[in-house]
Amino acid sequence: MKARRPLPDGQVRVVPSLLAADPGALRASLSRVASAGWCSLDVMDGRFVPNLSYGPDVLRALDGCGARIDAHLMVEDPETYGPVFAKAGADWVVFHAETCPKPVPLLRRLRRMGVGAGLALKPRTPASAVLPWLDELDLVLVMTVEPGFGGQSFMERMLPKIRALRSAIDRSGRKVWLQTDGGIGPKTAPLAAGAGSDSLVSGTGVFGAADPLAALRTMRRAAQEAFNRRG
Repeated sequence: MKARRPLPDGQVRVVPSLLAADPGALRASLSRVASAGWCSLDVMDGRFVPNLSYGPDVLRALDGCGARIDAHLMVEDPETYGPVFAKAGADWVVFHAETCPKPVPLLRRLRRMGVGAGLALKPRTPASAVLPWLDELDLVLVMTVEPGFGGQSFMERMLPKIRALRSAIDRSGRKVWLQTDGGIGPKTAPLAAGAGSDSLVSGTGVFGAADPLAALRTMRRAAQEAFNRRG
């Protein structure tokens, strides 16, 4: 049985990205790291990003694996697909600010459906693009690579954006996850956490390791230390 969807509590989560898992054995791959409590499913439409990936049936097939799953929608039509993935079993639905200039109706619809609602930012999109909507959000995602493909290098120039969002979230007093996705591994996880991110999505950093669960735990320890030292 899944644990209750967590709220930010000062503990950094390392969130395995299933994009880097064995596509022929997703359920088995997820089961290996289910103790992390949270995994991420990248949903790509071949239009907003130049790649195609998982549909809602894949999410349904992962039901019962014991981990919460966020659906990161890299799609041009989140108004259509956000509710579809909420109904399919996502625990958070995250869509891109670039695709929805007036996101409040969709954010509220998702939250009424019982899922966490989040906005994601591509590297060139400033932090200010989500600040007006903080009161409607459960999660903000900062992309530290151009979305679409795994295995890319972490963009350190995104760290000021993470810091700015951390400051804004803290000032708001709201329980909003600050998630970072892209190039997260043993060396970069502490950088993102040190800037204020408390949810770190890692694909090859986890599933590319000989022992994914051990890699996840090592990364989480280093990230937590950096998060605790910030400021």
